[in-house]
Amino acid sequence: MKHVPDARADRTFTEAGTTDRASVDSLLSELDEYAVEQALRIAESDVEAEISYLTVGPDDARDALRKALAMGGDSAVHVSDEDIEGSDAFGTSLVLARAIERHGFDLVLCGMASTDGTMGVVPALLAERLGVPAVTHLEELAVEDGTVTGRRDGDGATLRIQGTLPAVVSVTDHSGDARYPSFKGIMAAKKKPLETLDLADLGVEPAQVGPVGARSAVDTATRRPPRTKGEIVADEGTGGAGLASFLTTKKFI
Repeated sequence: MKHVPDARADRTFTEAGTTDRASVDSLLSELDEYAVEQALRIAESDVEAEISYLTVGPDDARDALRKALAMGGDSAVHVSDEDIEGSDAFGTSLVLARAIERHGFDLVLCGMASTDGTMGVVPALLAERLGVPAVTHLEELAVEDGTVTGRRDGDGATLRIQGTLPAVVSVTDHSGDARYPSFKGIMAAKKKPLETLDLADLGVEPAQVGPVGARSAVDTATRRPPRTKGEIVADEGTGGAGLASFLTTKKFI
């Protein structure tokens, strides 16, 4: 359950090349809400299912867990350590995998990507680290008799994918609308167990994460230029020629 800067805010980078999280409000990544919804649907069809949410981040990342718990679920785990700051996808996946192994699992559900980094590789990295099947980018999901089955829609084909549990699954924003937390759910979330861990608890060395352990880094960042006023092509009987000339000048064709 990634705690990310609000996508509607003016997001920037720090001088160190990491996302500036201090100057904008943050919230639960919208794409992770779809994973929450799928977990809840599975639990509603299986009375023995137990849902635990996991996040990595500073103190305010707990807000992401509380929102997920308000939607439903049983408990949460928060990994917080100053040495994690600045980790790339590889470092993040290591921390997540160690926390998941410590907790135990049958099924790991993820969003298809985060709304800040938008890399979409963490589910596959998690599956590799955990040594289980990766069933990713599903539009539809079903779990039955130790098997996870899903549908992945591509540009040229629709695939039916199947894997045995335990497994890592990621779902897209077309998998089903996430429910809104009810007032009762929000109040109940405050009483649900939330465990806090650090790198020492997970047996992860500081050199394995953060900027030191990262395999990628932001070298430079340039702000997107402001949007300019569009050009109007008037149609006074020669609109077609004017449009063609405009497109040719702008090298669109």
